[in-house]
Formats: sequence, C-alpha cells, structure tokens
Amino acid sequence: MIEINKNICVNFVSHNEQNEHLRQSALKKRIHSKHNQQFTMKYPESELIINADGSIFHLHIRPEHLADKVILVGDPGRVNLVAQHLTDIECDIESREFHTITGRFAGKRITVLSTGIGCDNIDIVVNELDALANIDFQTRDDHPAHRTLELVRIGTCGGLQPNTPVGAYVVSAKSIGFDGLLNFYAGRNEVCDLEFERAFLRHMGWTGNMCQPNPYVIAADEEMTDRIAREDMVRGVTIACGGFFGPQGRKLRVPLADPEQNSKVEAFEHDGWRITNFEMESSALSGLARLMGHKATTVCMVVANRLCKEANTNYKSTIDNLITTVLERI
Repeated sequence: MIEINKNICVNFVSHNEQNEHLRQSALKKRIHSKHNQQFTMKYPESELIINADGSIFHLHIRPEHLADKVILVGDPGRVNLVAQHLTDIECDIESREFHTITGRFAGKRITVLSTGIGCDNIDIVVNELDALANIDFQTRDDHPAHRTLELVRIGTCGGLQPNTPVGAYVVSAKSIGFDGLLNFYAGRNEVCDLEFERAFLRHMGWTGNMCQPNPYVIAADEEMTDRIAREDMVRGVTIACGGFFGPQGRKLRVPLADPEQNSKVEAFEHDGWRITNFEMESSALSGLARLMGHKATTVCMVVANRLCKEANTNYKSTIDNLITTVLERI
C-alpha cells in the first residue's frame, strides 16, 4: 500500500490555484487595458468602424481613394455616367448602394460617389467622407490640419415655380430640411437661418405632428454655389423631403395631413426668396458640410414641374449635359 504525503498534495493544489489566479489576473489586466484604450481613443471602434482592409465601414474606401473634389449622385448607375468622362482611374469600388470611382478630369482629381436616396444616406456618406479626410485611421485621432472637401450633388428634382420648368437646372442656395436630421447635431442653431425657419412655419400654419420634424433652413456654401450656378442656372430654395409621396404633397390612396401643403409652399416668400423645388438630400448635405468645415452645394435638373403637372421620364438621356458642366466648374 502506497502512502501519499498530504503536504505534497496540499502544495500541489495550492500551486495550481496560484497559477489559475495569476492567469485570471493577467486576463483581467488585458481586458482592462483594452477597455481603457477604447475610452482613451478619441474615436473608439464602436463609433468609427474600420474594416479589416483599412476601409471605412459602409463606403468600403480607404483614405488614399478620396479626392478633395467629390461629386455625389443618388443612383449608383449614374456613377459610370459621370466616370466615363474621367481618365487615370484609381479605384472602382462598390458596396451596397455606394459606388465610388476616383479619376481625373482636365487635370483635376475627382471622386464620384453614389449615395442612394434620402438624407439618412447622406448622413452616412458625409460622416464617412469627413472621417476619411480628417481622422488618422491608425491612431483614431484627428489629423493636425483640417482637410476641406468640395462636395457637389448632382440630382433630379420637382420644380414648383414658373421659372423652374422641366429641363431647368436649379442650384440649392438654401435648403429647408423636412428630414429633421440636423436637429440631432450640436451647433444646428448656429449654422441655420432661424428667422427663415420661423417665417416658414408661421406661413404654413402647422401644428402638432406636422411640426415634429422641426424644419431647418441651411445655406449652401456661397462660393461653391456661385461657381456652379454662374449666370445660366436658377438659384433657389429647395425643400429636402423625407419621402417622395406624402412629404412632397403627392396623394395616392392615403390622404395628406395638409392637403394645401404644396399651394402654401409655392406661395411662400421670405426676404426675396421663393421655394423653387423639391428633392430629398440637399439640406443634410449643406448642413453637415457646414458643421464639419466642408464646402457643399446641390444642383438638380427638373424632371417634373408640380405647378404645370408635367414630367419627363426620359431625363437620363439629357442629364449628361449637367454632368459635364459640373465637371468643368467644380
């Protein structure tokens, strides 16, 4: 019969317990270290999501893919329509509704990017473009010097005045956001035209649910607007809507909350400004760009005039003229 030394057993167990304690302690330190690192980073992983290949989460492009001059289009198919004018293509990347091509036009390095429809997508695109331009993806901190982007959205819209017939080009000198997006960002009141907002709400006579989006009025970058519009485009006030039907006064099977919305919009005037057109992105683009220190404006071709009840569904064959004009002027 073999006798087992109890002291040896106790020491063996104690040694195992000590090793386990040390292992758990080291694990806690690693977790605590990563936890602290995340909180000391200016932009932790949950806020600035970077893919394994070093690209930004949604757009899937890397900082080196981005030019200072950016043309935004809604339709991913329109990216190739713009890019056919470019040479020296550097990248051609597609991810979801976001299609990005960077190349050159007349010596100018330009990025063309599709945003999809709506101000919610503009929120993704502009935030990620700003991150690509102004955040170091290695340190997750701001670059020492701010990089300013020039953003021009080329789109289509519905005209609301006699001077915005089908085929006209309208530059959004100001935008009224029905989307509510800018209300979620600090500094909204400092960059918006509060007097214009109050005048618009008084004129519309909205109460209750109609006021919930808290429409905001934001000006596009003046120099960019002048450069794109020159003397051959209409400069006006654009309403950026949160939808294509009800928010733009279209009624199919569901009645409108304000059946007189469009007639009131068409009649509104403030400080010499009239509302010229409906679209769905300009307010978020101008607002976010202004908050982030970028220059932005929107130019649209009128494909339907709501006043005259006219529409052109074959606009894709003629929008190339607007594209080449913007390429030359950006």
